Amino acid sequence: MLKRLRWQLSLLYLLAAIGLVVLIGSGSYSLILHYFQNTNDLAMQYKMATEFEQLSLPLTLQLASARETWIQNNAQLVVSPKNTPTSPVSVSESDDGEGEEGGFHNETEENPYEEVYYDARLSALFVLPLGATGDLLYNPNPAPLPMSPNDDARISALRNGYDWRTVSLADGTRVRLLTYFTNSSNPQIPAYLQIGRLLSDQDRVLSQFLTGLILLGGISVILLGAGSWWMSGRSLGPAQRAWDQQQAFISNASHELRTPLTLIKATAEFGLRSHPDDTQRDLLQDVLNESDYMSKLVDDLLLLSRLDTHRLKLNRELIDIPNLLKETQHQIEKIAGDKDVNLILGELQGTVWGDPTRMRQVLLILLDNALRYTPSGGVIKMEANKKGKIVQVIVADNGSGIASQHLPHLFERFYQADRSGGEDGRSNGLGLSIAKALIEAQGGSIHLDSQPGEGTHVTLSLQGAG
Repeated sequence: MLKRLRWQLSLLYLLAAIGLVVLIGSGSYSLILHYFQNTNDLAMQYKMATEFEQLSLPLTLQLASARETWIQNNAQLVVSPKNTPTSPVSVSESDDGEGEEGGFHNETEENPYEEVYYDARLSALFVLPLGATGDLLYNPNPAPLPMSPNDDARISALRNGYDWRTVSLADGTRVRLLTYFTNSSNPQIPAYLQIGRLLSDQDRVLSQFLTGLILLGGISVILLGAGSWWMSGRSLGPAQRAWDQQQAFISNASHELRTPLTLIKATAEFGLRSHPDDTQRDLLQDVLNESDYMSKLVDDLLLLSRLDTHRLKLNRELIDIPNLLKETQHQIEKIAGDKDVNLILGELQGTVWGDPTRMRQVLLILLDNALRYTPSGGVIKMEANKKGKIVQVIVADNGSGIASQHLPHLFERFYQADRSGGEDGRSNGLGLSIAKALIEAQGGSIHLDSQPGEGTHVTLSLQGAG
């Protein structure tokens, strides 16, 4: 009985653990990705600021702020040389080796910056100085350029002043690109500056990290699954043993009670056949009624015990629902007539796979309840119809109905709603529990609707056979 609960509990433990693993893994991956993106963008802005200063161009507010942030974050990498070579933009020298007026610094001039940063994040950047039409003016980098200028970025920078974007090369390599429009009137200064960084190394690190996360996550899921199964077993072990003992007790007690109840009933029947006086007859009839009630209770408990432990054997076969309802009507019709209740049939159609004996037992339980609480002159209607692949069997009455507060508990064992008209016969409160268990054992479901004073409507839904 508790095996299904153990599976559910194990799955709950496992899902919670998987959620934690995914949360930690995705959080770690996001942090690394965020670090790479922020570091790249800040380094590229700092590099752009140095290029602007080398060209004696005024810094924008964003570039100036990025430069100060970079310096503050990387103070440990600062050196202050007296002479540091610069990256030439254009060198125009006279015959005596001195730069012409209006030209740019040559490679031996004193560096105008007070500090220089030696950092791999800067060395991975490359610069593309572009002319007004987007053509590459020269290559100031120590290595061949990995890409051609991006014209879309240049056009966007012309419109907005600058442009950020990530582009992909022909081989799939991603490149982070920052483009600025210099807005300089000097023809010797590039109209645009593009600074880029290949993201292949970072993508490789992220890919390896993701692979490691997936591998460790898979191993963790396996270990957590085993641990969840073990923990749920330990948690439910005492309850399972108590449940097994309870079911064994019910089964054994039911078998043991059958013999004395049979003897009591036989003795009472023999006494009634011996022509006792009226007082003795009444007493013997009470004994017979009580033994019948106890025998039914024992049978119901034994049936529920078998259903709970999945030991009830079902003889499945093709059931013609119209014939089953007609046979059940014929079986109950006399009892209904004695109570002045009209038992009628509505639309009849559909066939299902199931146990006809157990299906008839379910119908008898529903009809017994309907007869008990339907007043004289009332009507009970049985019908069956097809809803797609589902066959619905309906038992409806116009009796006293059930108050709404009782509806959630009607299928609980031994629960009895306080309904009027229930004086004819006794109920042990197991009928609807048995009906629900028998229908679910055949792959179906049961639903009950009721309104006080308007009657009760019970629907059995079963998988159709064709």
